[in-house]
Parts: sequence; C-alpha cells; structure tokens
Amino acid sequence: MFKAMTRSLAIPHFLYADELDLSNLARLRARLNRVLAAQQSSAAAAGGSGLDEANQQQPTKLSYLPFIIKAVSMALYQFPLLNARVEVDAADSGGKPSLVMRSQHNIGVAMDTPQGLVVPVIKDVGSLSIVAMAGELGRLQRLAAAGRLSPGDMAGGTITVSNIGNIGGTYLSPVVVEREVAILGIGRMRVVPAFDDQDRVVRKHVCNFSWSADHRVVDGATMARAAEVVRRVVEEPDVMVLHLR
Repeated sequence: MFKAMTRSLAIPHFLYADELDLSNLARLRARLNRVLAAQQSSAAAAGGSGLDEANQQQPTKLSYLPFIIKAVSMALYQFPLLNARVEVDAADSGGKPSLVMRSQHNIGVAMDTPQGLVVPVIKDVGSLSIVAMAGELGRLQRLAAAGRLSPGDMAGGTITVSNIGNIGGTYLSPVVVEREVAILGIGRMRVVPAFDDQDRVVRKHVCNFSWSADHRVVDGATMARAAEVVRRVVEEPDVMVLHLR
C-alpha cells in the first residue's frame, strides 16, 4: 500500500468535479427494488428452500453504485483513452513511455474493510446487466469484509470508482491508481431544495462527482466530455436501456 500510493502520487494529477442530480435515479432504483422484492417473494413461495444458485446470488436490493459504474463504462466506449494505461519499457534505453489501450472495462471499486483499503475489480462491466453487476459487487463486498479476496479478484483493473460518500464527505480529490489514468470519487448524497422548470421548490437528491486524471495522458476537455456522458446517463437513467447488453 505504501509503495503503491507513493508511485501513484508521482502521477501528475488534475481534478474535475461536478454536482449531479440523482433524483430520477433514486426513483428508478426504488421501482426496481420493489420489482426485485416481488420476484424474491414469488420465488420463495414457489420454491421454499429449494431456490437455485442463480436466485441465491441475485441481489436482494440495488444500491446506486451499479448504475454509476455502468454509466462510467458507457463513457469509456466514447472515451477509451480513460481506460488506458501508461507503460514504461525498462528494457528501452531511454525508458520511453507508451500508451496501452484496453478494450475491456474492468472497474475497480475501492472498499473500506477491517483489514484496510482494498480495490477488488468487477470484470468486463460492459457485458453485465445492472442486476448481474450488483450481484458481483455484493460477492466482492462479502469477500472483502471477510478478508478472503483472491489475487484474481484484485487484478486487472482499468479504472477505479471510490464511493467514499457512503462513509462521509461531500468533496474529495481521489488519487489515480497505479497503471490507470483516471479515477472517480463519489461524495455523500444530499437532499436539497431546488427550483424546477416551473420555478416551484422541489426536493432534489444531489451528489458531487470528483474525477482525477493523469494529465500526461488526459487533457481537461476530454475529462469534461467524458464526465458529461456520465452525468447525462446518471441524471437520465432511462438512457441505459439503449445500451443494455
């Protein structure tokens, strides 16, 4: 951890932050959780203790995180540079760096555990549904809490998401993970009064998204455009339906 963070801090960082309105996502999540609860009640009534393995692994409730991770994956299709890594060939006499592009979206999720910070990886996010991703996230969280993550669970990350807001903190400046070029930090969700299109005061669920990127690879305009894709998908989550795989 000490050595990895020391190397990460050698990366020239820049920060890009924005406030997102998660009100539509909050309503969608509530509807989907009602559907999941109804499905699980029906399955339990029909099968009792004989539920198959697939149903046992299905999440009982969706958090916001799978939706956000999916939105990040959708942005990576448009801005694959954020999924790259910088490679320095030690055999090269000049130590010339090269950029390695990676097609698969293996998204690391920072987790606080009794053993400290760990970053297990959800593999091939682009091919996963929201429910499948939530199931995999739950599996990794259980293993992390028990200190039983395997090396394979921790390997191969291409970009990281840190949901520090579930502990606390509204604004943050996340540190880019070694062998990656970007990271998203999610702040605490807040309910605030705001004006709607008819100038009426309404309740909104808002959250700060803070991106850090390697300025050797990513310029500010690219980061802003990619973050805008994530913002648009998170604020209008029905867009995800067009990109389900």
